[in-house]
Amino acid sequence: MFISIVIPTYNRKPILEKCLYALEKQRFTDSKVNTYEIVLVDDGSTDGTLEWLNKNTNDFPHVHCFVQNHLGPASARNLGIEKAKGDIIIFIDSDLVVTKSFLQSHADALVKGEEKLGNDRLFTYGSVINTCNFNNPTAEAYKVTDFSAAFFATGNVAIARKWLEKAGLFDISFKQYGWEDLELGVRLKKLGLKLIKCPEAVGYHWHPAFNLKQIPSLINQEIERGKMGVLFYQKHPTFEVRLMIQMTLFHKVLWGILSLGGTLNENTLSPILQWFINRGKPQIALEIARIFLNWYNVKAVYKAYQDI
Repeated sequence: MFISIVIPTYNRKPILEKCLYALEKQRFTDSKVNTYEIVLVDDGSTDGTLEWLNKNTNDFPHVHCFVQNHLGPASARNLGIEKAKGDIIIFIDSDLVVTKSFLQSHADALVKGEEKLGNDRLFTYGSVINTCNFNNPTAEAYKVTDFSAAFFATGNVAIARKWLEKAGLFDISFKQYGWEDLELGVRLKKLGLKLIKCPEAVGYHWHPAFNLKQIPSLINQEIERGKMGVLFYQKHPTFEVRLMIQMTLFHKVLWGILSLGGTLNENTLSPILQWFINRGKPQIALEIARIFLNWYNVKAVYKAYQDI
């Protein structure tokens, strides 16, 4: 089994360093994995990522780096698949720090899954634990909020490249934030692929602790996600997709009520958000902020839908 780990990156040099060093420390308990490579696609970074990598090439014998203009993660992953040599593709994000048994765990799950199903129409999905502990990200414990019901998400997934090629790869129309991986998941499901959970393949998803300065970019992210959600629905106009992108009356009423019609927003809630942040509880502050972030998302979904 030849594994290619495809990683798109854009201006994430500090955490990318931890990501790559962790991948170079993989340990294998049997011969399922013959060899592996790390296919890094730099999506036009301007933070010195390439310069740092060039200075430290001896530390990363498995890394093959490719560069493109800033075209987004869908395009970057497609380039990574094109350049990859492996028969198995593992997608992770460049802010994910994995354990030493990460690749072996995915390999084991793929083999066992194929034996159980009697065919190879499957992919494995590992655990993603969110953390804001930059110095020691792997110290974070699993939390209820780390649960994901996504069918196919590129934060930590392993799949045979032939299924990606048969499904048609990622749709590069998704140029803004969100949904390009779940949209591909819909096409993979139509091919009959099954999801095999692989909790032993653990990745720690680092992000900086929430603070009020992040709010404008988070709002913009939700607006972009709303627009891309409508593109997702245009490609797959089903009720399941409407639920996923929050384009239902239920979501409109829910977040409308919780936000008091937008009255509870980044301005009115900022004092209580800062109160929690000052007491070392940024995660609680972020969960409260989701009240208005989801309202922005729902409004963006309906506006984008009306525009078309």
